[in-house]
Amino acid sequence: MNALKHSLAGLAAALLLAGCGALPDKPARAALYDFGPGSTPTATAGAAAPRALPMIALAEVDANSRLDGTQLLYRLGYADSNELRPYGQSRWSQPPAQLLRQRLREALSAGHTVLGPEESATIARTEGRLPDTLRVTLEEFSQYFEAPDRSVGLVRVSATLTRSQPGGDKVLAQRSFTARKPAPTQDGPGGVKALAASSDAVVAELVAWVDQAR
Repeated sequence: MNALKHSLAGLAAALLLAGCGALPDKPARAALYDFGPGSTPTATAGAAAPRALPMIALAEVDANSRLDGTQLLYRLGYADSNELRPYGQSRWSQPPAQLLRQRLREALSAGHTVLGPEESATIARTEGRLPDTLRVTLEEFSQYFEAPDRSVGLVRVSATLTRSQPGGDKVLAQRSFTARKPAPTQDGPGGVKALAASSDAVVAELVAWVDQAR
């Protein structure tokens, strides 16, 4: 009887171990990406100070619902360019609109005092005036595959520069910007590099446009 009990116990243990071995591995954690550290300028002795430009208010960057999340999206232009597809194991650390705003604020700060919405409201209360406001909408932000072995980071934004006046806001300028930078590899990490490069190109155009429009 004891022998039978030992045999049954051994069989149960073997089955338990076998069952544990069959359990699936823990799901791999998605890789998180951003646009990188950005520019890290160093002061040069004797270099002229940058020209001080008027302060500007930078509103939050708007985006449609497709771009509200942190998924890294791509389109197969050679198959169905109307379908947005997400990578399973690659994500942005923040929604793209927030990453773009950070980059834009950094670039504008090289020549302007850049205010957020709350800071702009404070200036209005204390000084009775409002700085010009830049509003940006992110319309497209995806890795676009032109062919299975060729893709670009596609970024498109629309921008409006307004000035507050007693009768209401006046539109100083309005324009759309698009950038396409090639992806070094045809996968998620390659898409991240292409989209970061395209975002930097759009930001550079935006800053130059703002300076000319005022």
